[in-house]
Amino acid sequence: MHIHYISEQNSILNHFLAQIRDVNIQKDSMRFRKNIERIGEIMAYELSKTLDYNEIDVQTPLGIKHTTTIAEPVVLCSILRAGLALHQGFMSFFDNAENGFVSAYRHHYDNDDKFEILVEYQAAPSFEGKNLILIDPMLATGQSLVAVLHKLHLEHQPKEIHIAVVIATPEGIQYLEENVPSNCHLWVAALDEKLNEHNYIVPGLGDAGDLAYGIKL
Repeated sequence: MHIHYISEQNSILNHFLAQIRDVNIQKDSMRFRKNIERIGEIMAYELSKTLDYNEIDVQTPLGIKHTTTIAEPVVLCSILRAGLALHQGFMSFFDNAENGFVSAYRHHYDNDDKFEILVEYQAAPSFEGKNLILIDPMLATGQSLVAVLHKLHLEHQPKEIHIAVVIATPEGIQYLEENVPSNCHLWVAALDEKLNEHNYIVPGLGDAGDLAYGIKL
């Protein structure tokens, strides 16, 4: 798996990352969503540099300009519901992309720390021969992303697979390395320290879905 850490060099990305973590700023759910969206835009731009391009000639009012355009279609697929704001950021740059949505959540047994990932809903186009960008803000254990990828792979074979996450843990990255194809690309805005005993990211930012859309039952 090819891993891209995009916050290693200082940029406005780190400013937005600091704001989504701040316990006072993140109380404003609209601002939280907007900052996640901005991070998605930055990640989309960085990811776009690795795609294949075709050379084309464009007619302007005054002449012909030789330039390039993306060669293969892009499909954006986010994990509900936390991935929606990040998805919106990617859509701002890949405005002609097809879009897919998948549900995945932790099903806990007897309210303890043991859980399985349930994937119960999928609405997505064909990925055959296309660039699949799988979007989820938090890479904790990695089990949700692997479960979703396995489900999506049952019928389609993308040209390339890109996984985009805002915050990741070393444990989650290791799990992906052991369970996804070696030619996958993982895009990480920020690498955090670890998982705690409840499999939540430390220092993290809390529950991204709740912060963006309200506390769930």
